[in-house]
Amino acid sequence: MTLLNRKHRAIDEAIAAIPHGASIMVGGFGSPGTPFALIDELLAQGQRDLTLIKNDANEPGIGIGKLIAAGRVRRLITSHIGLNRDAIAAMNRGELEVELFPQGLLAEKIRSAGAGHHAIITDIGQGTEIAGKRREIELDGRTWGIEPALYADFALVHAERADRYGNLIYRATASNFNPLMAMAADTVIAQAYRVDEPGSLILEAIHTPCAFVSQVVEVARDTSEQGRRVHVG
Repeated sequence: MTLLNRKHRAIDEAIAAIPHGASIMVGGFGSPGTPFALIDELLAQGQRDLTLIKNDANEPGIGIGKLIAAGRVRRLITSHIGLNRDAIAAMNRGELEVELFPQGLLAEKIRSAGAGHHAIITDIGQGTEIAGKRREIELDGRTWGIEPALYADFALVHAERADRYGNLIYRATASNFNPLMAMAADTVIAQAYRVDEPGSLILEAIHTPCAFVSQVVEVARDTSEQGRRVHVG
């Protein structure tokens, strides 16, 4: 296999590397930026006992909502689940462990992992349930909470374009959590609507450099919920 093709994979081959019990970051804010094709392949392959880290739980019947409804997710680390009644029901039945963080704090925990930090200090939620049992530190006459950085075994991200080396370009608000998560996981699998030859992307337009991307998969636009809705309309 040449260096050129080393990262370019078929979707089933890329997802097959994920074992049962893995921790997985999933990009997206609602639908924009969510790697729907990768999630659907994960559902089809049957990996279970997963820990998912995502801004939200999607809605019933799409994205990670499918994995939750199928009972594949043991733990969900997120900022809100209010749009997914299946996730709420599973949590209330004790079938899904949910750990909630304010959205900005969740993003910063992921960003700090990607930057190589072990933890951050913050006053967000001090004295409330948000702080939980986190350790505290005194600094500059104030009390701060110590929040561990958030890492994962895998990250699934969605890009508009990529090249065979794994350089990624996101489109508009679809960037959201994707660049942060691409830096905070051991193995990063990216889906893109176009995977071009190296040198075809404008260097200044690249959001995630290839050094952070393990594998890249080309998917049809109609494999996304956004694409299906566009075509139906």
